[in-house]
Amino acid sequence: MSLIAEVRIIPRKRLSDERGWFLKVIDGSEEGIPSHTGEVYLTMAVPGQARGNHYHPLTAEWFTLIEGKALLRVRDPQSGERAEWQLDADAPQTIHVPAGLAHVFINPVDGPGPFLLLAYSANPYDPDDTIPFAVTP
Repeated sequence: MSLIAEVRIIPRKRLSDERGWFLKVIDGSEEGIPSHTGEVYLTMAVPGQARGNHYHPLTAEWFTLIEGKALLRVRDPQSGERAEWQLDADAPQTIHVPAGLAHVFINPVDGPGPFLLLAYSANPYDPDDTIPFAVTP
């Protein structure tokens, strides 16, 4: 199976009422989630900017766009295979990116504003497990 075929998209439901909204992005039932705690972090990019362009040989990640819109591009450094998905916080999904797959989240120049991305990493940050890799030219 190709590494890109291992990407999983998990539909999520945002519950809204007059107080605001609630969105569960990791509930522990996700396939392949480790039994130990990794890291949870937020990242933001303004229109015209990108976050990522790297891969982790040992660490899988789960991403959920909280606000805005983003383009997720992935590329397998071994096979060169590529894929991309348009993400919109109004249709929440959690995207599982397996270890070894390079990824970048792009906020288009004409984007509606900054995007906010919540991430869960299977392992704590290790600079030796973060390999720069240009997913986009």
